[in-house]
Amino acid sequence: MTFDYDLFVIGGGSGGVRAARIASGEGGARVGLAEESRMGGTCVIRGCVPKKLMVFASAFPEIIEDARAYGWRVNADGFDWPRFRTALERELDRLEGAYRNTLINAGVTIHDTRATVVDPHTVRLATGETFTTKHILIATGGWPFVPDIPGRDLAITSNEIFHLDTLPKRALIVGGGYIASEFACILHGLGVAVTQYYRGAQILRGFDDEARGHVANAMQMRGIGIHCGTDVIRLEKTATGIRAVATDGTEREFDLVLYATGRNPNSRGLGLEDLGVKFGRHGQILVDDYSQTAVPSIFAVGDVTGRVNLTPVAIREGHAFADTVFRGVPTKFDHSLIPSAVFTQPELGSVGLSEEAARAQEEIEVYVATFRPMKTLFAGRQDRVLMKLIVSAATRRVLGCHIVAPDAGELIQLAAIAIGMGATKEDFDRTVAVHPTISEELVTMRKPTRKG
Repeated sequence: MTFDYDLFVIGGGSGGVRAARIASGEGGARVGLAEESRMGGTCVIRGCVPKKLMVFASAFPEIIEDARAYGWRVNADGFDWPRFRTALERELDRLEGAYRNTLINAGVTIHDTRATVVDPHTVRLATGETFTTKHILIATGGWPFVPDIPGRDLAITSNEIFHLDTLPKRALIVGGGYIASEFACILHGLGVAVTQYYRGAQILRGFDDEARGHVANAMQMRGIGIHCGTDVIRLEKTATGIRAVATDGTEREFDLVLYATGRNPNSRGLGLEDLGVKFGRHGQILVDDYSQTAVPSIFAVGDVTGRVNLTPVAIREGHAFADTVFRGVPTKFDHSLIPSAVFTQPELGSVGLSEEAARAQEEIEVYVATFRPMKTLFAGRQDRVLMKLIVSAATRRVLGCHIVAPDAGELIQLAAIAIGMGATKEDFDRTVAVHPTISEELVTMRKPTRKG
């Protein structure tokens, strides 16, 4: 049978774009890609990139304050949100264009519209056009979830936060994951009075307990009101804002309510349900180690599969798919050792096992250092850094590394290389320290803090 395309990708985010580019540019395939919104997906348009730029913007008040402590005569005259937002949108336009040009240069045909699946080898565009294709790749990502409570329409999500006309004076962040915690810090840094509600016992569930407790304490010391064990019952519009009625019995008024309580896979309404594609209980598309669904011609990568919802993971999954199907190099992406960073203030960088997970599987040694970093100590701040290594008592391999510090995301990337190569604690010990730096503590912790 002759097909219109060798591959048709539905979704122009990081995973779909990488798969399309490799399949076409390096695999020689005829590739079509449909994206109903903006090219670049969640990460570029409404996620990692604009969020990180807001992180940078929100850090300047402390930087300026520290500069005065170092002898500089500087003052901040206030944050110009409209000016920043305009520059941000201009940068996102540039990045979207770069993604588009990457696809065009690789020979990919772009369809700027929604696509659905008709059968295992046919897709239909919202324009009415249909195309046959040998393979279909679903890379439609995820979408923020807002629970069905009274007044839910009064809340916004991380999708809308970048496009506010004005910054609020009082904001409620609902959720305790990395998105909620990051935006709590961002808005606080931009001068907003921030309250965070989380129904769990501690924010940043899934990360090392000691590390996430360290982050929570630092956020509270900066003035963010974190209320764990608390959820919203309903939201009500008032003459002066939004009233949040909470499970702890309080009723408080805010100018903005941001929900960051998780994301659902964008898997429904694509026509997959009747074709034999299998779904998990949260709507994620179930795939094997090669990203293949229960229908042999249909594959899926990225957040829509619910494996590890991180942009670099989607990129690697998309690349592995293209290598396997179009370059004749069967490739499984290993999800077992993925570094991550939470861009709170301070940042949290993590790779490998938490202390809790490691202790559940074997005897371990835990090395911990906490200290006031030189830069902010000189400026009179009470900030504290946390450095933590989890070590196997039997093999001496470093099983996990957790850092709470300025630029922890930069530091954990380098630690991840060593841990991925199987470095032992003695390998860390043999490494000469770079002094004076925060990171030297990773190679100077000689005695375990605790064992077990």
